[in-house]
Amino acid sequence: MTLLDPTNTEWTDGRPDGAPAVADGAPAPQHDQILAAQPATSRDYALVQQIRSTVATGLRDARRERAEAGKPDLGTDDERQLARSLIAAAVNAHRRAQLLTANTALPPTEDDALLAGAVEAALFGLGRLEPLLADPTCVHVEINGCDRVWLYRDDGRIDPGPPVAESDAELVEWVRTAATYSGLTSRPFDTANPWLELRLPDGSRLCALMGVVERPVVSIRLFRSQRVTLADLHQRGSFDEQLFAFLHAAVQARANLIVSGETFSGKTTLLRALGNAIPFDERIVTCEHFLELGFDRLPDLHRDVVAMEERLPNAEGIGAVTLHELVEHSRRLNPDRLIVGEVIGGEIIAMLDAMTQGEDGSLSTIHARDSRSAFDRISTYALTSPHRLPVEASGMLLAGALDFVIHMTKARLPDGRVFRHVSSVREVLGFDGRQVLSSEIFATHPGQVTARPAAPVSPDRSRRLHDAGYDEQSWAGTQPGGAR
Repeated sequence: MTLLDPTNTEWTDGRPDGAPAVADGAPAPQHDQILAAQPATSRDYALVQQIRSTVATGLRDARRERAEAGKPDLGTDDERQLARSLIAAAVNAHRRAQLLTANTALPPTEDDALLAGAVEAALFGLGRLEPLLADPTCVHVEINGCDRVWLYRDDGRIDPGPPVAESDAELVEWVRTAATYSGLTSRPFDTANPWLELRLPDGSRLCALMGVVERPVVSIRLFRSQRVTLADLHQRGSFDEQLFAFLHAAVQARANLIVSGETFSGKTTLLRALGNAIPFDERIVTCEHFLELGFDRLPDLHRDVVAMEERLPNAEGIGAVTLHELVEHSRRLNPDRLIVGEVIGGEIIAMLDAMTQGEDGSLSTIHARDSRSAFDRISTYALTSPHRLPVEASGMLLAGALDFVIHMTKARLPDGRVFRHVSSVREVLGFDGRQVLSSEIFATHPGQVTARPAAPVSPDRSRRLHDAGYDEQSWAGTQPGGAR
């Protein structure tokens, strides 16, 4: 049973700028194309709402007929396919009516695609939010009420955005629609469940809050590309040629890596790039709070991927599947690589345990202020996990499992742009009974933009990296150092 019935015709669309075309495999129209649409298309809000109401009635009738015939309800995908056929029929009917009443030429078929996309967005999508998601310059959309919108640009600018709904109630309905039709399972969003996190179909992350704030709050973090590579990040200046060679070799050498950093520092982007460096024929299992890495959507880069998403409990409080459970069970799926999108709790124990039992080359991210603080954060998660692992035990487990911590930092440049780069790489060397021993092998010093060599890699790992194509002795500027 879904949380929101898209056939409810009492709430209005109010959508200003259209939506992508709905044909399978067809590219979404660019934002300027959407804005250029004529009033007879998706910019005619009354027309969108009229067709939406017609299609909603058709869906409701189809449900009733199936129920009377004793047939099972349609699945989400089948219902959307039925809706698309009803939308196409309704748009054609509108074209014929327009021809008969106005005695004018039929509008171009491109307008029909925009109109159909707008109606589908009104039924299943995010309505007025759709054109903002289609804007390639936006990286974040922050909404503090339906008419208080801020657009964070990729060049660091922050611009006010247009209203995304006619009312806060309508904004909440858009979010509930997304919660119903995005992800593997629907997620509740109401006064009993005021906090919502979910992945949108394009891989973007949506967080919403209601009930504990005066007006509903929606924060959308847009992911533009899941095909990002280490070479792409090197071109952007996130790290230099030597660090690029090191990171690529670390993946090839099956080193266990954790990417640390603060919020919006680029951790997930780097994790994607590291994951896309995994050889094509290796079996990858990913565990995430909500699917966003998208390795399974890149069949030319990864042949065999199992993507798992945690499941929240239902209204009765049962049926939950936690990230910790996913990580524990993932080892039974015979992975060559285990990737945990982000560790924020007790799942760190299962992940480190998997690293010590054959899942070499595992990857994950963690929130931390610097590379050294990542160890403290891991110990804290271990202590508060259901296992309540003491600091000494978690330190021993960490030292035996993890090879390197790669720290991402974001900085605002004088011209206002945000620069995200690797500022530190720390090698895990062991545990002395009180703390984890480590060596910062790459560090950012005053006057530098990206991390440079600061200490040599330990002999055993240096041999592994050498076999994978990275010879640190061949790079000029390597400085001697020691454990810290």
